[in-house]
Amino acid sequence: MAVERSGRASIWKHRGKRFATGFNVLVSVFLALLVTGMVNYLGYRYHDHRDLSASNYYRLSEKTRSLVDSLGMDVDVVAFFEQNHEMRQDVHNLLKEYELYAEQGKPRRLRVRLLDPARDIALTREMKKKYELTKPNVVVFDCAGRKKFVYAKDVMDFEIRATSDAKFQKRITAFKGEQVFSSAIMSVTQEARPTVYFLSGHGERGINDYNEQTGYSTLAKYLRRDNMELKPLMLAGSKGVPEDCSLLVIAGADRKLSQSELDMLQKYLSKSGRALFLVDPLVNTGVDSVLSSWGIRLGAGVVVGLTITGRELVINQYGDHPVTKNLQDITTIFYEPRAVVPIVDAGQQPDKNPDKPNVVVVAASSAESWEELDLNQNPRSYDAKTDRRGPISISVAVEKGPVSDIKVAIKPTRLIVIGDSLFVSNGALKGSVGGNIDFFMSAMNWLLEREALVAIEPKIPYEITLDMSAPDIRLLMLVLVLGVPGGVGLIGFGVWLNRRF
Repeated sequence: MAVERSGRASIWKHRGKRFATGFNVLVSVFLALLVTGMVNYLGYRYHDHRDLSASNYYRLSEKTRSLVDSLGMDVDVVAFFEQNHEMRQDVHNLLKEYELYAEQGKPRRLRVRLLDPARDIALTREMKKKYELTKPNVVVFDCAGRKKFVYAKDVMDFEIRATSDAKFQKRITAFKGEQVFSSAIMSVTQEARPTVYFLSGHGERGINDYNEQTGYSTLAKYLRRDNMELKPLMLAGSKGVPEDCSLLVIAGADRKLSQSELDMLQKYLSKSGRALFLVDPLVNTGVDSVLSSWGIRLGAGVVVGLTITGRELVINQYGDHPVTKNLQDITTIFYEPRAVVPIVDAGQQPDKNPDKPNVVVVAASSAESWEELDLNQNPRSYDAKTDRRGPISISVAVEKGPVSDIKVAIKPTRLIVIGDSLFVSNGALKGSVGGNIDFFMSAMNWLLEREALVAIEPKIPYEITLDMSAPDIRLLMLVLVLGVPGGVGLIGFGVWLNRRF
């Protein structure tokens, strides 16, 4: 009986210990869950977001923070990036920084949506229809109907490197997301849109011309999407270029302007005017006299390159100018353009005299091209006696006015001349040929002084490089493949021996 009672007491004692242990575990789990809930609640109510990385790759600058704080209107940001795009993660991480900082504002003015076209199908379809998008990998900034489109190529600088196996590798050298996004926010929040007039009445290409090959309706859509107001202009019978003209475009005129129209044009340019001339070959419009006074001469023939049909001229050589700063490694295709040659030396240093125009070559053909002067020759072929060998300038930029170190309110005169108007026609832009629209929009932004709205330095990708010789790589492989697993195995074998004996 005593033994039986002793056994029962031992069993109850053991059960008591098990119950106490289980109760302690339950209490511990409950307390852990309670602490976790409290931490999450406090984090939700009183959260702080910090970038602890060494490079501060996505940290917003003070300029951007001030910009977001000063927003007086609501700005919607919608990002359409495919899952496998190389810039998707960087763009999303940076936009989340904008969103998190905007959430601190009262009221919140910046709203960000990050869409995956492959997953958010219905919403993506709705947004694409709303913003008339034809391709993904773009960020749309929208403020009261004023829109700015930033594409993936706009947020990065890259270089092409040849690898050891004779292949080419694309390497990103700078991430310009914050600069481009903040500039876009500034652009759409400015209520005064630049007014761009397109000259008409002389056979120019029209912004309302929907001809599939020669019209400019596609280009007009790009310009309106970039928050520009477009208007046609008839100089004949008018008093001159309107006062609200931010930029005058003369695109592909094929008839001569009257002397009174040329005088009005010259008067406009002399008063800090901005103009873009798209001059086709084989036509006499009379603008030669105006352009010559600004240091520009138009060629008499067409510039020809070595292409399949001979009509296309592939350009990948650009001058040192803000227009082409982001066009390196991008190809622009022109169609038998006219030579546009500086009368003064191309690339000269700006003159201290503000009355002397500074003319810089923006784009030029390669050394294999030539200026064909025998226009009856078909197919085109180089004749050393009559033709002029390349490289040949086909676009120049002119600036005349106060030099940059003189602080005055007077804006300088700016004009760009391009020897072709067909390169941004509906037919050329239909298949997004080369960098044609990039070249044109860059020229427009320089003329309108919109090329650098916010001076924020780009972020340089942080790279860790491991420079090892072949013997070092083999030794490392032996250590990782044999040494580490072998060491773990020896430790396990030692533990087994210790328990066994």
